[in-house]
Amino acid sequence: MAIKNQNIFITGGAGFIGSTLAERLSADNNIVLFDNLTRNTIQHTSLEKHKNISLVHGDILDYENLKSAMNGADIVVHAAAIAGIDTVIRSPILTMEVNMIGTANVLRAANQNKVSNRIIDFSTSEVFGSMAYRVTENMQTVSGSAGEARWVYAVSKLAGEHLAHAYFKELNLPIVTIRPFNVYGPGQTGEGAIQIFIKKALKNEPISIYGDGTQIRAWCYIDDMVAGLMHALENKNAIGESFNIGNARAITTIFGLAETICRVLNSKSEIVFKQALSADIELRIPETQKALDLLGFKATVDLEEGIKRTAKWYKEHSL
Repeated sequence: MAIKNQNIFITGGAGFIGSTLAERLSADNNIVLFDNLTRNTIQHTSLEKHKNISLVHGDILDYENLKSAMNGADIVVHAAAIAGIDTVIRSPILTMEVNMIGTANVLRAANQNKVSNRIIDFSTSEVFGSMAYRVTENMQTVSGSAGEARWVYAVSKLAGEHLAHAYFKELNLPIVTIRPFNVYGPGQTGEGAIQIFIKKALKNEPISIYGDGTQIRAWCYIDDMVAGLMHALENKNAIGESFNIGNARAITTIFGLAETICRVLNSKSEIVFKQALSADIELRIPETQKALDLLGFKATVDLEEGIKRTAKWYKEHSL
């Protein structure tokens, strides 16, 4: 069922995934992007000028502003968060507060505003810990050791996920949790290995890898991520469930990723190794059968094609 004539409220709506989803939904719906513009992806788009889109500058830690801006929403997509290992290490307090208290504010505001269609809550693939091979949604999550910077983000997102499902079970709020696996693509801002490597490769600058480069990831192109979100928004079977959204076929090590980008883009960049910033995720590959069975979603864009599309965008925007 297509989403039409809905009032859609997206926290983090000026960010990478939020703005891409807004573009997809903007023709037939009214959309409010709620964002503090820390990562301003929409500056590279025409979204601010779109007749069906409005931007509200705000912070999810400001409950009253958040609740007011959300008033009248049929659908809420909660994509706002502190993310990226550099940012998390630098600001662990802010990470915990935004990702836990901010999520609590979004859920409370959604309940107060009687959001009736769907609330999409973004969790993270990092809840599965450092060794995650073909992990399913019902496998045990891992909180990591206390005090280790790497797990601040995962713990904060996992707490938000538990709270979201508590709202579903106790108050019947129509919650869906999404666990993204390494999303990349045109317009990505902030941290993210593929966009950083591509920018370096296009300029033939050295590409830095933290650690030994043997860390294994499954990479999900943004169009596949948004397609998964659309299925979660449209399909009634999604309510009350958590879904891994990723591409289990687009798998490589971090070193292999850097080599692939250099080969695909015919780059002369040197690959250099640096000391790891913190504990790392050694293996992260999703099992996505549940999304296929319940939602009919399956990722389709392979890694090399995604790299080409992403590089084309960065060339055109000179970033």
